[in-house]
Amino acid sequence: MTTVAVIGAGTWGTTVARLVATHADVRCWARDNELAEAMNARRENPRYLAGIELPSNVWATSDLAAAVDAADLVVMGVPSHGYRDVLTAAAPYLADTLPIVSLSKGIETTTHLRMTQVIAEVLPDHDATRSAVLTGPNLAREIAEGQPAAAVIGCPDQQTAEFMQALFMTDTFRVYTNPDVIGCELAGALKNVMAIAAGAAHGLGYGDNAMAAIITRGLAELARLGVALGGEPLTFAGLAGMGDLIATCISPKSRNRSVGVALAQGRTVAEITASMHMVAEGVKTAPAVLELAAEVGVEMPIAEQVVAVLRDGKSPADMVSILMHRSATAEFKGIR
Repeated sequence: MTTVAVIGAGTWGTTVARLVATHADVRCWARDNELAEAMNARRENPRYLAGIELPSNVWATSDLAAAVDAADLVVMGVPSHGYRDVLTAAAPYLADTLPIVSLSKGIETTTHLRMTQVIAEVLPDHDATRSAVLTGPNLAREIAEGQPAAAVIGCPDQQTAEFMQALFMTDTFRVYTNPDVIGCELAGALKNVMAIAAGAAHGLGYGDNAMAAIITRGLAELARLGVALGGEPLTFAGLAGMGDLIATCISPKSRNRSVGVALAQGRTVAEITASMHMVAEGVKTAPAVLELAAEVGVEMPIAEQVVAVLRDGKSPADMVSILMHRSATAEFKGIR
C-alpha cells in the first residue's frame, strides 16, 4: 500500500492526514512528542483538531526519520517561517525523485522565496518537476467534518499531479490540477494579507459593500503581483486565487481575518499573535509581499496599508480613509 508522510501536525496537516488515509497509510510527524503520543493514544489531535477521529491507519511520531522513511509522498505541512529548518532536517532521508507537496501559504521572509523554491535550495538534486503545492479555499475543520470543498494541486508534471490528485481526492474533497506552480503558491500567500484588511473592515463595523470592494480590489493586487512574478492570470480567477481569497476574507474561522478584526478592536499585533494557538501567515508575509512588489514595480495599496497597521502602528480606521482618498484611476491596469 502507498505510504504518505505528513510533516506537521497542526490543524491543516492533521486534516490532510485524514484525507490521504482514505487511500494510503499515513505517518504524521509532530514536533512535540507529547502530542504525537496523545494522537496515537486518543485517536484524535487534542491540541489542534479535538473531537475529530483519526483513522486507524494514521500513525503519529516525533521521529522525523521514521516519518519519512520509505514514504511514497511527503506532504510538508509546516509554516513558512519554519519550513527550511524542518526540510533541512529531513533532507538526508529524501530521495531525489520523491514527490513533495507543500501546504504552506507563505513566503520566506528573509529570501522572498516560495516554498517550492525553498525545496529547490535545500534539496538541489531533487527533481523540481515533482515538487507541488496544495492550495485553495480550505478551512481545515470544515473539511475534517466532511463538508464539501475543493482544492488545486499546482505541479509542473502532469503525471505527478495526477498521482497526488488521486491520493487527496475523497467523496467530499474535490481536487483539480494546474501546472502553474508560481501562480498557485503566490495566490495562497498573498490572499492572507488581503484577509487582514477584510477583517479590519469587519471589525470597524463596515458591511457587505466594503467587503466586496476589498475582495475584488485585493484580487486585482495579488493578480498584478502574481503575473509580474511569472504566474498565469487564469490561476488567480480560480480556486487558488479568488476561491481562497473569498473564504479567507469572509470566514470567522480564518486566522488572518481574525487578526484584522482584533486590530480594529484596538489590540496590538504583539497581543494578538501571543494569544493565537496557530500561525497567521499574513502577519509575517505582508512586509515580504511589499518588498517583492517593489522589486518588480507593482503597486499594492491595500497591502501597503496592512503593513502600515502591522508594522508602523497606523490605526485601521486611518487605513480605510487613505485607501478611499487615493487618486482616481481606471479599474483594470497592469494585468495581461
